[in-house]
Amino acid sequence: MIKNHIPVDQSAKKSKKSSVEQQVAEFMDNLEHPLKEEIGEVRKIILSANKQINEHIKWNAPSFQVGNEDRITFNLHGKGFFRLIFHCGAKKKDAIGQGYLFDDTTGILEWVAGDRAIVKFTDMNDVKAKEKKLTEVITKWIEVTIS
Repeated sequence: MIKNHIPVDQSAKKSKKSSVEQQVAEFMDNLEHPLKEEIGEVRKIILSANKQINEHIKWNAPSFQVGNEDRITFNLHGKGFFRLIFHCGAKKKDAIGQGYLFDDTTGILEWVAGDRAIVKFTDMNDVKAKEKKLTEVITKWIEVTIS
């Protein structure tokens, strides 16, 4: 008896990724925000900081995850600014609650809890001035929050 060989459909994986990329692209195309260009530049910085970072839409804004765990999410609700929220996803980690996750030597993080911090951006000059420090913070955040 000969078994039928059914090839694994790799397009399912690609279409899922494509649909997420399309969702983000559509969100950005339709975004009406006075700092849209700056938001786009920060997205590029985040995505280039680590090849493991994936992007999707969460809380009505671009959000970034590693290993399907959200770690950085835009907050676009400010007037004249926007924020990046650095967080540990929906689940609390056991080690959290013992102070800040790490010592921020860049000085750009505003800690709002031991496991949550914010970086605020006001214009393109601000984005460019924080670019290297932002990359450093992203790298460190991922290192200490992804198990």
